[in-house]
Amino acid sequence: MFSTGQLIFAAVFAISFAIIIGYSYKKDKNLHAKNYKGVKWIAFGFLIFILFLFIIKNFLNN
Repeated sequence: MFSTGQLIFAAVFAISFAIIIGYSYKKDKNLHAKNYKGVKWIAFGFLIFILFLFIIKNFLNN
């Protein structure tokens, strides 16, 4: 399906991309901690809301 060259390129690209993303995240970690202080609570509230919707859906279907 894929040639050996294509598989090698895909592997090198995926590894390089992951390394670059990791480096960029590490470099900006302090800046993100300063600018996005309350994001964890927003995400937690969003997950609770989604869970609540699933509970309502299951309750109404039964």
